[in-house]
Amino acid sequence: MLYSYFKNISFSQPWFFALLLVVPLLIYWYAVKNNKTQGAVTISDISAKGLGSWKTGLRHLLFVIRLMAIVLIIAAMARPQTMYEEQHVDGEGVDIVLCIDVSGSMTAQDLTPNRLEAAKNVAIDFVNKRKTDRIAVVIFSGESFTQCPLTTDYSVVKSAIENIRNGLLEDGTAIGSGLGTSVDRLRESKSKSKVVILLTDGENNGGLIDPETAKEIAKAFKVKVYTIGVGTDGYAPTPVNTPMGVVMQQSKVSIDEKLLKEIATETGGKYFRAKDNAGLTGIYDEINKLEKSKVEVTARTRYTEKFFPFVLAALGLLLLELLLKFTVFRKFP
Repeated sequence: MLYSYFKNISFSQPWFFALLLVVPLLIYWYAVKNNKTQGAVTISDISAKGLGSWKTGLRHLLFVIRLMAIVLIIAAMARPQTMYEEQHVDGEGVDIVLCIDVSGSMTAQDLTPNRLEAAKNVAIDFVNKRKTDRIAVVIFSGESFTQCPLTTDYSVVKSAIENIRNGLLEDGTAIGSGLGTSVDRLRESKSKSKVVILLTDGENNGGLIDPETAKEIAKAFKVKVYTIGVGTDGYAPTPVNTPMGVVMQQSKVSIDEKLLKEIATETGGKYFRAKDNAGLTGIYDEINKLEKSKVEVTARTRYTEKFFPFVLAALGLLLLELLLKFTVFRKFP
């Protein structure tokens, strides 16, 4: 503990340590003074010569204590202090909703390990790159659900993404409901930039809100929608539950690209197609660049003075010297 305390200390006026040159001069003066009175007695051989009583042998302790006090006072004059750097991040963030399809087809394994897990991984990586934004998570299949409301607590957001599982909701692909719920999360937002990143691998086939209505609601609330279609061309291996257990079947990849392009274009966003993991990662990287937050980082260095313990120790040594001088080493007439 003591080591770590002194390890973090720096001195703002180190030139005061030049005064330590007086220490050997004081030792020399003390030795010469004792030579005249005791006959060439030096500090280094006091204990070896055993001069007289124990008081005589320890009388030099008073000088050593005073010398230590002087060293501590010089150290205090050099202004020992600890430095603490803090950063204040200020700026105008973006309100973002990550809207993720969790339907059964998202378990297809044309992405590694499957579409849903790949989408979760890039979403978490995307969250790690944001600084001052509020982020929410909405999931949808046959219905939609808010997995996490808008927050700047990114640990909560990432935990919500990690807990996404297939089968949490009624199966299906309700793109309109997913988008409608996402826009509702942004309805009362005061941010100048409101964004939904909607990821799906299918065609709308249910839900209480049709995609056209959801798109118009997004336009009314000035919400920009980036849409992502996930899946390879043709067919993809998909695990399917059968009476014989889970078997892999080749399922047709059916993405309504026309609808996704229309939603993105009319809301001021952009449509992307992800056919593999690398493509999906690149899409989120591009969106991250397109939706930049206005962030200002102010660095400030704070110093805490630490001279007081040195002064306190010096005063303690001086008091100890006085105490010993007028008690143990007191000279009686």
